[in-house]
Amino acid sequence: MTAARVVSLVPSLTEAVALSAPGALVGATDWCTHPAGLDVVRIGGTKNPDVGRIAALAPDLVIANEEENRAPDLDALRAAGLEVLVTEVRTLPQAFGELARVLTACGAAGRPRWLDDAEAVWEAVVPLTPRRTAVVPVWRRPWMVLGRDTFAGDLLSRLGVDHLHSDHPQRYPRVPLDELRAAAPDLVVLPDEPYRFTADDGPDAFPGLPCALVGGRHLTWYGPSLAEAAAVLPRELRAAGRRQHRAT
Repeated sequence: MTAARVVSLVPSLTEAVALSAPGALVGATDWCTHPAGLDVVRIGGTKNPDVGRIAALAPDLVIANEEENRAPDLDALRAAGLEVLVTEVRTLPQAFGELARVLTACGAAGRPRWLDDAEAVWEAVVPLTPRRTAVVPVWRRPWMVLGRDTFAGDLLSRLGVDHLHSDHPQRYPRVPLDELRAAAPDLVVLPDEPYRFTADDGPDAFPGLPCALVGGRHLTWYGPSLAEAAAVLPRELRAAGRRQHRAT
């Protein structure tokens, strides 16, 4: 059975469903910024969705993610009598599999071309040589980095970048800045979400280290952006050598 009315609590999935099952979406979070001009009811944030507003939309299906959304919110939606499809995406193959499952559940008319294109370009990705080591902050004040079992970490590994906290017991550990510097990575990867690192906010904390400013949508979103991420991310990583801050 496919859903005629869908509410999405995940920006990546919102973009995928909007492009592949036009008309199915009736609600999405305030953080669902793609595709541009999406005209649906906004139901709050990914971490604080308005359960009452979602229920009032009478969706056939709510799509969520085990990392992006909180279990108590999903339980509240189920208690309101709503069907909730929860995805788990920690690797690229998982992303492709879950996207196919979600799009089928949302009534997409066949497998979208963008999904085939994304699989093809990632199958053909040539990793950087030599491989680089990296620390990958995702927040500042306090500093938090990619740890174990993350989708972004898997993408970086496929691109030839091994992040130094991939064996950490936590998925997004807090690590003091002096420890990040002392790890002496080949480069520091700074995405623009969830924390918005910029040329003026981030590289200054790592004097003397090459810093790669990358698009968070390409590094952390699993959806139509995957097709272009395989080309965009390597360019941004290679540019890191030209972006070093001197110690002052």
